[in-house]
Amino acid sequence: MGLFVDIHKKMGRFSLDIAFETDGSTMGLLGASGSGKSMTLKCIAGIEKPDEGKIIMDGVTLFDSERHIDLSPQERKVGYLFQNYALFPNMNTRRNIMCGLHRDREYSKSGKAHRVSEIIEMMQLQGLDKRKPHQLSGGQQQRTALARILVGNPQLLMLDEPFSSLDSHLRAQLQLQLKEVINQFGNDVLLVTHSRDEAYRLCERIALIDGGRIIINKDTKGLFADPESRQAALITGCKNIIDARKTGEYEVDVSQWGVRLKTAEKVRDDLCAVGIRAHYFASSISENCFPIQIAGEIEEPFENVWLFRYENQDMSSPDIWWQMPKQHEGEFCSNKLGVSPENVLLLYK
Repeated sequence: MGLFVDIHKKMGRFSLDIAFETDGSTMGLLGASGSGKSMTLKCIAGIEKPDEGKIIMDGVTLFDSERHIDLSPQERKVGYLFQNYALFPNMNTRRNIMCGLHRDREYSKSGKAHRVSEIIEMMQLQGLDKRKPHQLSGGQQQRTALARILVGNPQLLMLDEPFSSLDSHLRAQLQLQLKEVINQFGNDVLLVTHSRDEAYRLCERIALIDGGRIIINKDTKGLFADPESRQAALITGCKNIIDARKTGEYEVDVSQWGVRLKTAEKVRDDLCAVGIRAHYFASSISENCFPIQIAGEIEEPFENVWLFRYENQDMSSPDIWWQMPKQHEGEFCSNKLGVSPENVLLLYK
């Protein structure tokens, strides 16, 4: 049945107005720091209380301001992974995981021990059950914290910036491991992150949050292919966002670049800008091709980023970003740039 959330909470000058539903998949809450992502999780978990609204999970009302329903965090059957994992430093791995069954009357004492052993095996923590948190790696700490949540069979799993405390070289490997855990879990998952890469890899659906509100809620691939608004394009990492106006059913004018671009989609009258992702450009594309000159270069470990200006471009306009893997450097042409019509993102007010 999924999760239904429609809540409002006022905190000084900041207002949280969040409404969404889930369908048993993994949903990402993506946005900048301070946008309201973590507060949304805390309201669902019962750690914070909304001023008004409803939270319903699988047909059970967790919160309803009108009916004065506000279940305690222990009653909500929600698993919440904090950013710092919140492991007890004086307890070993097994005892930390056992805390997830502290209030569970479903299991006998021997049943709890068996359940913990099952989770230790599932999370690949065998041989680490007697170690304390400071004796574990960052990835092992994360798996221990997840095990403590999953041992109690929650109906909803919420992950708050699960990779924020890890070194970058660990993240890709642990994202794969977490993806496996999510698949095994089988219920709704909410993932809070400010990383579009994490959201893309782990989530089937993404809600973009800005200023305490969801500005778009869409399937992940559809969102990146068509973010619909300037702010959504920016949050999803589009480097080239420029004012534009409609000049035809399939044509837009970008006056700051001094060029008109053909589009694959019909252009609505309320168009305000276009977006072109930095890896969409290529000098080999003949469509929407225009002359440019190099304004700068940024060398990265596995790719190069060139900054360009259109030859008649207003000097106050932002540079054009073109991103290319190093193995394709042979395709580089310094005096022209093209983009396919289907890669021109139409952005509306």
